[in-house]
Amino acid sequence: MRTLLSVLLIGVPATLILSLVGVSQGMSEDAQQRNRSIGADIVVRAGNAQNVVGFSASSLPEGYVKALEQQPHVKLAVGVIVHNIDFPLTMTGVDLSQFNRLTGGFTYLEGGPLRGAYDVLLDQPYAQQHKLHVGDTWLQLNQKWHVAGIIAPGKLAKVAVPKATLQELDAATKMLTTIFVKVDDPAHTTQIAEQLQKTFPNLKVQTMDDYVSITFNPNNIESVRVFTRVVIGIGVVIAFAVVCLTMYMAVLQRTREIGILKSLGGSKTLILRIMLTEAAALGLAGTAFGIGLSFGARWAISTFAPASFPMIIVPLWWPRVLAITLAASLVGALYPGLTAASHDPIEALAYE
Repeated sequence: MRTLLSVLLIGVPATLILSLVGVSQGMSEDAQQRNRSIGADIVVRAGNAQNVVGFSASSLPEGYVKALEQQPHVKLAVGVIVHNIDFPLTMTGVDLSQFNRLTGGFTYLEGGPLRGAYDVLLDQPYAQQHKLHVGDTWLQLNQKWHVAGIIAPGKLAKVAVPKATLQELDAATKMLTTIFVKVDDPAHTTQIAEQLQKTFPNLKVQTMDDYVSITFNPNNIESVRVFTRVVIGIGVVIAFAVVCLTMYMAVLQRTREIGILKSLGGSKTLILRIMLTEAAALGLAGTAFGIGLSFGARWAISTFAPASFPMIIVPLWWPRVLAITLAASLVGALYPGLTAASHDPIEALAYE
């Protein structure tokens, strides 16, 4: 029972680490896929725009849309405004006619396109999570929105509303968050982006590949990096404490056995090796249990919060978590192991 509880307690921090990594990378891949799927080649933002997921300052004048469309090799420019509603979820204001020209339009699973000023489109995972259907009323931003359609996931927005309405609610008339640009020859996207950057030095111009790889990379988000390190640190402390306590109790219970081994010629190295081997086995079993629990965590998240926290399994982190738990387990077993190795065989045989 002690061993099973130890495996469980080692598995919990392993699950926390794997779940955190799975959620951060799942959100990153989901955001990258949604942005790439719209068919734009270049992304234009205000010059002070930050490379942070969920940053939605609307500081880009709408007049830049026409100015960009007049540039050589630019086929189309479409602006959107973004508003944070529930991190990491955002509401995206679109001009549906222009958006359809750029992307080919949303795929409607229920209902149809935006018609009224307070119509809203929800992607299927978000609608499922909040139990919303076409015709329902959705309260957000102190407004009652009419659910006009349920759209297939994977194309830019999880929540889409008319651009003019969101601009009015944000007191950002004629202002945008992002402009998506489609060029006439995707093979020369980098050169066109560089030329646009020279023409509009006050803007931040990036190719779509650069934009998604930088903005939606969890390694580039300071808060995610810090939180991951904190969780790993907690995991190390828990594994160390659990193994130290477990092995110390094992030493107390096996004092006579240790005395028998030493009286038969067992060396201190042999006793220490036995203790460290058992600790390593606990770390290995705990990691395996934690990997199994991470699949359970993914099922729970995909069932109850599919829109908020898309999670994936990241096998690349399995050996890393194993190394972390093994290191913590072996360090935790050192003191009990050295205590066992230093037992006097006569006193150990007389121990009751």
